[in-house]
Amino acid sequence: MSKHNPVAKAIDYMFKAQRWLAFTRFIEDGRVCLTNNAAERALRGIALARKSWLFAGSERGGDRAAFMYSLIVTAKMNDVDPQAWLADILARLPDTKASRVPDLLPWNWKASELRRAA
Repeated sequence: MSKHNPVAKAIDYMFKAQRWLAFTRFIEDGRVCLTNNAAERALRGIALARKSWLFAGSERGGDRAAFMYSLIVTAKMNDVDPQAWLADILARLPDTKASRVPDLLPWNWKASELRRAA
């Protein structure tokens, strides 16, 4: 194989500058995923909704859609049901003091829900 072959260039790149250790890390640590499928699945919703966001109605509508999407994704990332979380916090928010708002964040809400269930 010629050193100018794209495959040879890729192999050469991998062996230089300690990249081999990073490439083989998944063998030593079973938690490291060999593929980036999980990241691509997480981004699929953004790609599918991209055209819909063109018709948010206004800049303010687009800002609201982005805000709501970030809340929903944050809840999902913290293993919280977004619909249950939003329904609960939107009902409790008017009576909540400003100093207690952090308790309504998904990572704190999940812990408080577990304590309530127990």
